[in-house]
Amino acid sequence: MHLHYITDGILIGISASVPLGPIGVLCIQRTLNKGRWSGFISGLGAAFSDTIYAIIAGFSLSFIVSFIEEQILWIQIIGAIILIGLGLKIFYTNPAIQLRKQRKRNSNLLQDFVSTFLLTITNPLAIFLFIAFFASFGVVKSEVSLLRQLVLILGVFTGASFWWFVLSSLVNLFRKKINLRRLWWINKIAGAAIVSLVVIAFIVWTIREYFMVG
Repeated sequence: MHLHYITDGILIGISASVPLGPIGVLCIQRTLNKGRWSGFISGLGAAFSDTIYAIIAGFSLSFIVSFIEEQILWIQIIGAIILIGLGLKIFYTNPAIQLRKQRKRNSNLLQDFVSTFLLTITNPLAIFLFIAFFASFGVVKSEVSLLRQLVLILGVFTGASFWWFVLSSLVNLFRKKINLRRLWWINKIAGAAIVSLVVIAFIVWTIREYFMVG
């Protein structure tokens, strides 16, 4: 039944999104600084990127996987540099100036979506995460029809989107209780957390690759 595939897809989408890495920290920071819709739309950008990797993993697009494996170092480096730059920008952002700019113009939700999509798509390790999830759930098989695979992918996007909606809504509940001084500290903590998570992840990945090659 198709219901089985969509529920599995939703569970996979949520499971892949729940770990709060740099993108999660960024969505929390945007929710607190700019509101729930900014955080949610930013999360949708990440969900859309994850869905693309889920499609590659689910449809076994081996030529794309091979390209990612060959260029993974450069993709990782570019993604790490962009995220570190973003973390430093958040760290040094003055929330008072940011809020004044928001009052003068509406928050650009399209920019929020595109920025997190591009940041998430530079993490090619996500494709191997989805391959592992699909294998553990036993949902990708040669005899599975195209329609069922599409239903599974729809479930992944639904699950990921649901998680970002829940997260941004929960964070938004505390937004009104946060003053400018607390926003200043949140920016500092969020910026430092993004940089730290990226550096740690890159070091761990480099060490793992070194020992695998060795």
